[in-house]
Amino acid sequence: MNIHNTEIIDTFAEAFKMWGSRVIITAVSPQWAMHAAQSITGFATSIIGCKCEAGIEAELSPDQTLDGRPGVSVLFFTVKAEDMGKRLLERVGQCVLTCPTTACFNGLDAEQTVIVGGQLRFFGDGYQISKVLAGRRFWRIPVMEGEFLVDERFGVQPAIGGGNILILGRDMPTTLQATEAAVAAMRTVPGVILPFPGGVVRSGSKTRSRYKGLFASTNDAYCPTLRGIAPETQVPPEAGCVLEIVIDGLDLPAVEEATRRGILAAAESGGALQISAGNYGGTLGQYQIKLHEVLNGNQSSVVSNQ
Repeated sequence: MNIHNTEIIDTFAEAFKMWGSRVIITAVSPQWAMHAAQSITGFATSIIGCKCEAGIEAELSPDQTLDGRPGVSVLFFTVKAEDMGKRLLERVGQCVLTCPTTACFNGLDAEQTVIVGGQLRFFGDGYQISKVLAGRRFWRIPVMEGEFLVDERFGVQPAIGGGNILILGRDMPTTLQATEAAVAAMRTVPGVILPFPGGVVRSGSKTRSRYKGLFASTNDAYCPTLRGIAPETQVPPEAGCVLEIVIDGLDLPAVEEATRRGILAAAESGGALQISAGNYGGTLGQYQIKLHEVLNGNQSSVVSNQ
């Protein structure tokens, strides 16, 4: 399959089950809401080295938030549902409670929840106040600037992690241009984040290593400098750069739609020679997001026996 001058490889991205949560941060201005959002999503690119994956989903106008102030929607992903409570407690406590003028609300209507504000309330040292509105409990925690308002519980739901595309180009400038176009298109999909810096990762990995105790290492098959050495190289002679975009989403359709929009945008940019995806032969994840099927408007196959 070709789109413009870009070859779309007939392969699939191997994604896996995760748990997702949405946090809504509001503040007196968009700038202060964004300060907190950028802080809370720090060091959250990959579960390989971080305890969660997180990213900014969208900026919100005052008419989209619970308290009528500007806000930012942030998505979090963990391997286990119980891990989500720990991560949110740490990050809301250190990065939102500490940020001037912010409040923090649950943004996900889910059956399963984790306690966040119900634990952070102890920072109030007995001066905290509980309020219940429409069956929803909030905590008002006194701070030096005034009060910090936070939901007692945050929803968590089954989610998808590890969706991806690989963009192969002639050199770094043209490949980066194509990748940036894909990132911009993907970020228009609700329920999706791209957790790496700027939405892009240059150090894609494989799930093995020759070194004991290391369970991931450089994806040598897509390293242009190893084209003449790596036994399973996938880099064509004309390609000098490969960049990856990793996609996490609250459900499979959102990840598929982001994949579709990203492929089309990269191909239309003129900087991509090939677009492929990373997989491990179906041995790692429960989902196979097939590039050709996504582009044809078909739902990807789901591997349910893992």
